[in-house]
Amino acid sequence: MNDRIDPAIEDEEEEPPLFDFAMDQPLEPQVAGRFQDLIPRLSTAVVLFLIGGAAIWLGGLWFVGLISIITGVMLWELATMLRTGPKRARLMAVVGGGALFVANLIPIGFGLPLLMLVPMVGVAFIRRHRRIMVMFSLAMVLSGLSLTQHLTQFGLAWMVWLILVVVASDVCGYFAGRILGGPKFWPRVSPKKTWSGTIAGWLGAAIIGLIWTVWLDAGWETIGISIALAMMAQMGDIAESAVKRKMGVKDSSNLLPGHGGLFDRFDAMLGAALMLLVIESLSEFPPIPGVG
Repeated sequence: MNDRIDPAIEDEEEEPPLFDFAMDQPLEPQVAGRFQDLIPRLSTAVVLFLIGGAAIWLGGLWFVGLISIITGVMLWELATMLRTGPKRARLMAVVGGGALFVANLIPIGFGLPLLMLVPMVGVAFIRRHRRIMVMFSLAMVLSGLSLTQHLTQFGLAWMVWLILVVVASDVCGYFAGRILGGPKFWPRVSPKKTWSGTIAGWLGAAIIGLIWTVWLDAGWETIGISIALAMMAQMGDIAESAVKRKMGVKDSSNLLPGHGGLFDRFDAMLGAALMLLVIESLSEFPPIPGVG
């Protein structure tokens, strides 16, 4: 199912000289070549937007069910990439998706042990690449819980804000990286990512934060939080790229035309949701105007 790419990178990386960056050239006249994947990406994004938008609008069990399904599928994709075998991959999907769904129906104190059961199942039944399975499976279920609780506690407007921050980071980074080119962020792990695209993603998130600050009369810290979420979203993307590079696969699966799998599509949201879970646990959210 997964296409082979370059062999797995070596464990140790020789540190390059400071500021000696690999470069990506800016856009040449062959525009079509740089954006040849844009149409399937947009088509798939529209379908995902309609499904996700309907679930967010309906809220409640509809949204919990969708996030649980997405989490289960991502766990299946992760286990498949790690070559655990189809039975173990399905087991991780069922346990992860089911635990997340039930955890949202009962008091959080009883739901958390169910979520912790997911990485423990990974340890018990998966023999290879256990550390990757444990870290990512835990991140997936906690991110799912973060998303469902975020909508429940803060409502539609702040869920839209979270989505737009991640989308703005991705879209601004996509176009700026291909148009401007320049130094690459981490070429051995994610060859297409550039510093120009990375910084453009931060700026896009900051604009969304500014809009929400003015619109909802929130504290100016909303802008900083938006940038932090964009940074973590980019790290989520890079973390998944590192796993794919290690396992020698191009995509987590082939479920989504132009995007690969659900893990490929939601890796950034996974990182942002984890960061949001920390932010909402440690500080006042939404930020209050005049409180710093």
